[in-house]
Amino acid sequence: MKNEGRMGLLGLTALEERVYRHFLRNPGTTTEDIHLLFHAPQPEIRAALDRLSGLGVLRAGGQEGTLTAADPEIAVGLLTDRRLSELHHELQQVTRPRHLVEELRAEQGAHSSAGGGVERMTDLAQIRGRIDDLAFFAREEILSVEPYQALTPENIEHARPLDSRCLRRGVRIRSVVLKEALDDPATAAYLRELSAQGAMIRAAPGIAERVLVYDRHTALVPADPADTSRGALVAQEPGLVASILALFEKIWDQATDLDRLLGDPAPDEVSLSPMELEVLKSMCRVTKDEIGARELGVSLRTYRRLVANVLRTLNASNRAHAALLARERRWI
Repeated sequence: MKNEGRMGLLGLTALEERVYRHFLRNPGTTTEDIHLLFHAPQPEIRAALDRLSGLGVLRAGGQEGTLTAADPEIAVGLLTDRRLSELHHELQQVTRPRHLVEELRAEQGAHSSAGGGVERMTDLAQIRGRIDDLAFFAREEILSVEPYQALTPENIEHARPLDSRCLRRGVRIRSVVLKEALDDPATAAYLRELSAQGAMIRAAPGIAERVLVYDRHTALVPADPADTSRGALVAQEPGLVASILALFEKIWDQATDLDRLLGDPAPDEVSLSPMELEVLKSMCRVTKDEIGARELGVSLRTYRRLVANVLRTLNASNRAHAALLARERRWI
């Protein structure tokens, strides 16, 4: 069956889209004899219902045998992440020949100017592009030490979608920044925002190292620490990456958590990010974290991090306490 509807780009068939839109218009309706409405064979309708339920865009209604449609924003988010994951897999298949070229060059004995397993990059745009690619394809963890004094609005606008996507997909982020950067309101606000989404951020005075490590197998450092304009080195040599990881862990251990440095906001300044607010609503609605994570389209690990952030932000002892405090503040 072809993807002919407007949601075809998100992976739904035309029939599946019609079924989803039906339940948007008629929430909580029964599935009995629904195939008659669509003039389609019952097995096809049942298959569409099963797939939409499996994708999380249709959910059980209040009464047995009924279904209701997920909120469009949640549904589109779930389908988008799923489609991006599929495209990621497809892209990996397409780019495999590039890895073959590297393997053949290694057999031939070719080496980059900086030695085997290390690539030197001098073009700033190329370096930024490589950093974006490494972040986009990270699966498990991103580690960074970044001694900037402040982030420009352009820096933040560029980083936000990639950072949020990584955290939403369950990628663990640990970052150490220069303590002086917290004096810049925009920078401090963005770091708080990342922390609220689950990133672990620390700060330290006097750091000069610049380190980026992706999934513990690819590291990026300046070619000349004293002059970053001279380019960057991208390393995948296991021994070198291990040394860079050890340097990161040393800096991390000596740094201070962001919350301790920025302090707790005044009660009237306490707020939740949009995602944290959705998690709070989910905590009040579902009993299992797995269900809440699936509804919001995030990994279980990310969902539980966000729950912990909500409890900490509200200074709540447990989830029931958090729900009570949220109702008192009319957040839910």
